[in-house]
Amino acid sequence: MSGAPNSIVLVGRDAALWLSACVLRAALRPAGVTVTAVELPTRLGAADVHASLPPLEALHGLLGLDEAALLRATRGAFSLGQNFVDASGATPAFFHAHGAYGAPIDGGDFFPFWLKARGLGLNVALEDFSLTAAAARQGRMLLPDEETEVFGRTDYGYHLPALAYVASLKTLAVRLGVARHQALAVAPALDPETGDIAALDLGEGRRIAGDLFVDATGGEGALMAALGVARESWRDHFPADRILRAQAPRFDSLPPYADIRAWARGWMGLYPSQAATHVIQVYAGDLCADDQALELANRITGQPLSDAVVSISDPGRRAQAWAGNCVAIGEAACAFDPVHGVELQVVQLGLVHLLSLFPVSGQFGAERAAYNAAMAEVFERLCDFQSAHYVANRYAKAPFWDRARAAKVSDVLAHKIATFQARGEIPPSEHETFVADSWRALLTGHGLTPETYAPSIDRTPPETVKGEFRRILSFIKDQVLKQPTHDLYLESVC
Repeated sequence: MSGAPNSIVLVGRDAALWLSACVLRAALRPAGVTVTAVELPTRLGAADVHASLPPLEALHGLLGLDEAALLRATRGAFSLGQNFVDASGATPAFFHAHGAYGAPIDGGDFFPFWLKARGLGLNVALEDFSLTAAAARQGRMLLPDEETEVFGRTDYGYHLPALAYVASLKTLAVRLGVARHQALAVAPALDPETGDIAALDLGEGRRIAGDLFVDATGGEGALMAALGVARESWRDHFPADRILRAQAPRFDSLPPYADIRAWARGWMGLYPSQAATHVIQVYAGDLCADDQALELANRITGQPLSDAVVSISDPGRRAQAWAGNCVAIGEAACAFDPVHGVELQVVQLGLVHLLSLFPVSGQFGAERAAYNAAMAEVFERLCDFQSAHYVANRYAKAPFWDRARAAKVSDVLAHKIATFQARGEIPPSEHETFVADSWRALLTGHGLTPETYAPSIDRTPPETVKGEFRRILSFIKDQVLKQPTHDLYLESVC
């Protein structure tokens, strides 16, 4: 290839394929780059749901995907975060909100002031200083205005029934001009001189050539495997290896958050949408048989479950996300544990970095090396955040959670936890997806109490701090009471 790639061929299925096709076509159409999608049979079922992080809303906006139309088409819902609960009731619940916690005091970060006050007897949880957490607890949507923007960051994600979401993306891709083919399987034909992919054999005499290929085939990583790219397992980081997905009837009133319920041999997530309550049961196969997991899910939800499907959870990443002229996106590059719902975020981050490093010539070794370095950091930091939920847990002694506490952690995560315990700070990392507020919510939620705080805050008079605490809590109360309920807002949107 003598010039910049002018034809991209994607192969895969479901959201990874169609989100990638939409983004690449929308971004590269002005440059005359063609985008062709080869769709493999879906692996989704009626119960599958995408629990997204806030950045997806901005990506939808860039694609011209209307939020109201999307929620009508998918019967999705909004999410302000996740509520972590101990099903036994032995451990206090905590909320991981999509938004800021507290507001600056005397020009300084809020958290050290809260930490100091807790040590002096303040009996107000960190999440009570979160506007989004307070709104979620009250079943309300949060509509930012000038006042809330000044106060702090407020964000939301979605719960999108997966089959309907993929249908919406596919419709958008066709409208954008993505060429579409279907195949039961593909076989890459390699260039004998370079080892790169020259074309894809779709069977029945069909062959599609391209300059750059995207592997969105999920965990199998069909193209990456054909190129001989090794896969590193993260099995030692995570205690669960089985996932049961099912659905229950929708809630009469939809909570604007997911409920994550820990039980003795795993955890269960409830993800409300307008279509159903999507249930994900995550557990260790050697501790719980599949039929037991289904029976327990029925018991915990108290609702009849349907469309139950069991799959393997196998976190890990490819040694390279870009090999030769092929880029792996989503689970083809890296698969994660289901907690925290990072699946679509991984797709989005892969596309953002690919576009920022898109080749401008036929020689793109430098871009490929930079992409692989950046994505390795992205994947490892996401793994750290998920790992922290397991190793820091304080659920009652049980084989699953004991195994979680003893799981392998990276040196970066060990340093993060140690620094937080010592002085309440989160050491910054490059390519971090979850901000410091999220780390604090997670670690304090699991009961980690820092030994001290930044001493610079001692210059602020105690009365000033007390006054600011009262002002923040009063502001949150007033703002939450002004917000519509999640149900009413969905009704107005849909």
